[in-house]
Amino acid sequence: MTEKLDFENALKELERLVKLLEEDELPLEEALKTFENGISLSRYCAKCLDDAEKRIQQLSRDEDGEPMLKAWGGDSEDL
Repeated sequence: MTEKLDFENALKELERLVKLLEEDELPLEEALKTFENGISLSRYCAKCLDDAEKRIQQLSRDEDGEPMLKAWGGDSEDL
């Protein structure tokens, strides 16, 4: 299921499943299946975020491979 979704659509689907579960109107088996799908989507979203963080860290290195730290905000200078 998750291999066909990008992060944003996976997150929207996860939110939809959470709302279904919160309504507390699903039969037990359907609720369990919905929960399993939600866990799968949650893990997929977490992996997407981890991968994005790794890419950002890699792109935020100087020519020597050292991390470049910048202040967060308006006038950011290297720390």
